[in-house]
Amino acid sequence: MAAAVATRSGSSSGGMVDKHGIDSGKYVRYTPEQVEALERVYAECPKPSSARRQQLLRECPILSNIEPKQIKVWFQNRRCRDKQRKEASRLQAVNRKLTAMNKLLMEENERLQKQVSQLVHENAYMRQQLQSASMANDTSCESAVTTPQNPLRDANNPSGLLSLAEETLTEFLSKATGTAVDWVQMPGMKPGPDSVGIVAVSHGCRGVAARACGLVNLEPSKIVEILKDRPSWFRDCRSLEVFTMFPAGNGGMVELAYMQMHAPTTLVPARDFWTLRYTTTLEDGSLAVCERSLSGTGGGPNAAAAHQFVRAEMLPSGYLVRPCEGGGSIVHIVDHLDLEAWSVPEVLRPLYESSRVVAQKMTTAALRHVRQIAQETSGEVVYALGRQPAVLRTFSQRLSRGFNDAISGFSDDGWSLMAGDGVEDVIITANSTKKLRSCINSPNNTFSVPGGVICAKASMLLQSVPPALLVQFLREHRSEWADYNVDAYSAASLKAATCSLPGHRSVRFSGNQTIMPLAQTIENEEILEVVRLESQPLTQEEVMLTKDVHLLQLCSGIDENALGSCFQLVFAPIDDLFPDDAPLVSSGFRVIPLDLKSDGLPSSRTLDLASSLEVGSTTNPNSDASSEGCGANSRSVLTIAFQFPYEAHVQESVAAMARQYVRGVVSAVQRVSMALTPSHPGSGRLVGSGQRVLPGSPEAGTLARWICQSHNYHLGVDLLSCGNDSGDALLKLLWHHQDAILCCSLKAKPVFTFANQSGLDMLETSLVALQDISLDKIFDEPGQKALHAEFNKLVEQGYAYLPAGGFCFSGMGRQVSYDQAVAWKVLAEDGTEHCLAFCFSNWSFI
Repeated sequence: MAAAVATRSGSSSGGMVDKHGIDSGKYVRYTPEQVEALERVYAECPKPSSARRQQLLRECPILSNIEPKQIKVWFQNRRCRDKQRKEASRLQAVNRKLTAMNKLLMEENERLQKQVSQLVHENAYMRQQLQSASMANDTSCESAVTTPQNPLRDANNPSGLLSLAEETLTEFLSKATGTAVDWVQMPGMKPGPDSVGIVAVSHGCRGVAARACGLVNLEPSKIVEILKDRPSWFRDCRSLEVFTMFPAGNGGMVELAYMQMHAPTTLVPARDFWTLRYTTTLEDGSLAVCERSLSGTGGGPNAAAAHQFVRAEMLPSGYLVRPCEGGGSIVHIVDHLDLEAWSVPEVLRPLYESSRVVAQKMTTAALRHVRQIAQETSGEVVYALGRQPAVLRTFSQRLSRGFNDAISGFSDDGWSLMAGDGVEDVIITANSTKKLRSCINSPNNTFSVPGGVICAKASMLLQSVPPALLVQFLREHRSEWADYNVDAYSAASLKAATCSLPGHRSVRFSGNQTIMPLAQTIENEEILEVVRLESQPLTQEEVMLTKDVHLLQLCSGIDENALGSCFQLVFAPIDDLFPDDAPLVSSGFRVIPLDLKSDGLPSSRTLDLASSLEVGSTTNPNSDASSEGCGANSRSVLTIAFQFPYEAHVQESVAAMARQYVRGVVSAVQRVSMALTPSHPGSGRLVGSGQRVLPGSPEAGTLARWICQSHNYHLGVDLLSCGNDSGDALLKLLWHHQDAILCCSLKAKPVFTFANQSGLDMLETSLVALQDISLDKIFDEPGQKALHAEFNKLVEQGYAYLPAGGFCFSGMGRQVSYDQAVAWKVLAEDGTEHCLAFCFSNWSFI
């Protein structure tokens, strides 16, 4: 009979006693029945308490001969074995990844060696020819450096499709694993077991091309199925239709497909492709999917809509998926395109001439997508609110698709251009065919908006503005550019059959927003979240009836390590019940760099510095960083598109509102861009009373000196211990002071104009939103009475101490306690009263 043995630590000779008084050399043998009983308890509770173990001994007579401390040791050993098994499994998985990655690197090294040999041979040939006559030299040089191009083939004859498919496969494989293209590793994409893979871009070939290879923990057939469904992972793909297919050898399939792509901005036309796609199994068991364009610019089934597109060419591209020992697959992806850059304005041609753009938007996007699904399938990813990964992924796709639809405005989707007001800065289009779903009563409660949806969109060129920082600011400081009542209007329009204009709504918003993350991709290049815009009730009856607005929001490119070619913030109103079939009317921003040599400014620049929007003069403390990522000549294109539901009888009014609203957003973005530009000239104007102050600017340094001098003048002691009385030195100490230091204006209703970091933490706000908080808001009724009681003393002697051990409130309504608080007048250089300053010592949240 088999028996389980638990060995106590120590000598096996007996006589040694551990600290619990048990013979450390004693072997405890368990019968199979005892092990089975203990395993049942372990399955329910791996770490039972002492009481639970005592209960186990009482309820299981077969364990009566086992001491309680021996039972404890059994559970300890059992947990240890579990941990060891999990660690062994993890190490085996890492070892498999490293083995496969090593295989990839060896293949890449072999390819590079072949390429070096080829270059050496070509170099020797060139040297030989240089010794010939000049005419022969010219001819031979031309023949040596010219790469034969593969002209488009006429595939109208079905008998020629299979031979064209085989030729395409050969050319694709020579790019995926051979030396047909001179590949250069893309900067920032280092190979490793946890990286997306090995990513390279073309150098000196026709068109733009990118290649990626990596490890994916999925079967080859599943990967091929996912990658062939291009609209599911390629956000710029509007549609992909297969119109003809017939079987080929080795269980293969030849297909004729038509693909349409969205335009990335309103300034360029969209692209389409008419291609042959060939799927087959290779001799080594690998699966290959290759694709290339067919001849003719008018080919394809949708000739009526062809005028909206520019026919682009796909050179032999595709996917090679090889099974990996121990499970999973090695995936090779090649994208080689000619996007007809001649058809776009010269300033935007980098979008169509950069292989890096193709690598980031197509090639690595495909590899990341299959890796994301692999992790979701294995259970490695757990999302908030108990949502299934596929549901959240669908939300992200719908948000992106809606935003792309709004930017492109295809006529066959129902969009039509509305008349302008004489100023062509904002484009207004209308779509009366959109069907929306109401989620109030039941999932089946549907209605068509009587009018439809209006879209207001605009594009602008940005100079020297870090795209990631701009999108990050727009995300975190919505109140600086958005009208929450417009968001409330859009949200209400999706809930009811009537659409009232924003000006008719009686909802007041606090300006605060709460961001609740839902999901993010494995490398944080994309984040899905819910944003709650907090309303303020106007009447007592509205206190219990919340009118908060919820937005579903998708951010991409804001991660500091991201090397993105597109940075965007897309959002749509959503019901607070968050149903799976919620209607999404997407709006948002998209920033596309035109100079892809830079990756943006360092992340040390804080977003609060953007409060310089309302300060006339700013000297950026990070201006030296411009040489690192956003030079004076770096450019990007910003596209803004906002959608508004409307009823037919108010279409013109909604269109006028949309036009003015987007113009306001454009103006706000321009102010933000000026603040975020690494170096923009200032007027040298001092901060006036009641204005917000920017840390690091001359105004902030001046105010810091006034605060410290006034504190010494009134109270007779120094606020800061600083040997250097320069404004910048004082500001640095003041900003990092442990006590909360606040300044408020001298008005009938004082509002806060400055706070150090501790003060911002206490008020739970930022410099951008600081002026929205008034002095009376942070004190309750007893606190306001205490402040008024000390007001005469403050006026007469210039300072006053508030009652010790008092309480106040943060901007979010949380109660704060403090040991001591003092207020004093801040005097300017000429002795005039500038503002009031407060210092709260040893504060904490209750």
